[in-house]
Order: sequence, then structure tokens, then C-alpha cells
Amino acid sequence: MARVGAGFAACLTLGVLLGGCGSFGGSGSSSGGGLFSTSPLDLFKSTPKATTGGTVATGPVIDTDYDCPDVQIRYGASTLMIGDKPGQGEPNALDVRYQGNILRTARECHLAGNIMTMKVGIEGRIITGPAGGPGNVDVPLRIAVVQEGTNQKTVLSKFARETVTINNAVDRVTFTHIDPDISFPLPSPITDISRYIVYVGFDPLGAQPQKKPPAARKRHPARPKAPPRSS
Repeated sequence: MARVGAGFAACLTLGVLLGGCGSFGGSGSSSGGGLFSTSPLDLFKSTPKATTGGTVATGPVIDTDYDCPDVQIRYGASTLMIGDKPGQGEPNALDVRYQGNILRTARECHLAGNIMTMKVGIEGRIITGPAGGPGNVDVPLRIAVVQEGTNQKTVLSKFARETVTINNAVDRVTFTHIDPDISFPLPSPITDISRYIVYVGFDPLGAQPQKKPPAARKRHPARPKAPPRSS
């Protein structure tokens, strides 16, 4: 697991990246716009590893050599299948309009006081299927920080959307999503940060509108019974 302040590193082959190796440590001083390179295999330029400490205006002197949580593609959430009949489950092969895949991820960590802020990047691709064509594709994404262990705990979960425009009947378009504000308090004890993992993936269920519960019927107060008539 990389440390806060560690330089960026890249996997060597695209096959490894597709296998889930696309998690990279990075210095918190890098700009968010450079998370992904235009070259498909050259995601990051390596920088020397640096570990620093300093005085934070809102806290005590801290050591920034803490673990920067890994980013992993959630099992079962690396592929998005969009059919020509929405809402009917996973489509058959010939009914697929678009297929999405997450290719690689990146992250940077910055520590201020007891708050860790991560910049998480996702790079993916949308391909037209047999039933596809030009149009806009709504890409639903989920980023979740999870503390693994016997009692697994979700620390943070964020839903996001990206819109991908397909211009041709047969096309493949690469997209990126960067969230610069994945923030959470450091755990206690601090060594528990080694059990934190950032999961990313497609979340089509999260894109569906939430059904509102039916409005509760108002109960009218019971009318008092009339006294019996005297004969």
C-alpha cells in the first residue's frame, strides 16, 4: 500500500490494468487535471517518493507518512450492460446497445489535521453493441470507502454520473471521472487506516429514481356516538 506523499507509479501492461491493478499512489500536491494522461499506457509520470511532516494551522504537528488507501474495482461492478429494453435486467448479447468497462483508476491523498482527503479518478470506455448507435449514454458510478475486517463498515459512499456521447453507429469512447473530495476522518487507532479500501464501479441501481413511500392516510377522529333515545 502506497503512502501519502509517495510518487505516482503505473502498471506496465494494459492487460494488468484490466485485471484490477489500476490503483496508483500519488502526491497530494499534484493537480487534479493531470490524473489521466492522453497516452493509454502512460497514466502517470513517476516522481520521487517524499515523506514530510509539518504544522497544520488547525491541528498539531503531524506525520504524513500514513497509508493512502488502495483503490480497487468492485467485484462484479467493472462492466455496464445497457440493453434496448431498459428495466428488464441484463440484456441478451444481441440486445446490447452499449457496454461499459472500467479500465483503470488513480488516487492521490492529502492529510490535514485528522482529515484525509482523496482525489479518486476513474477511466473507462463505452462501446456500441449490436443494438446500439449514436446517442448519449448515462454512466452511473459509485465510489465507496470501506473499512474491511470482521465487522466491515462503509465509511463513505458517493454516487456520480458521467454522460458519454456516441457519434457513430460503431464507436468506442473513453471517459474519465475525477472526484477531488473523498474526505473522511482518520480512524482510531490510526493503524486501522491500513484496512481502508476505496471501491469503484458501475452502479445502475443507484441511477434509478427512488420510489417514494405511499402517503399515509389521514385518520379522521371517530364521531361520538349519539345517546340512545328515551322511549
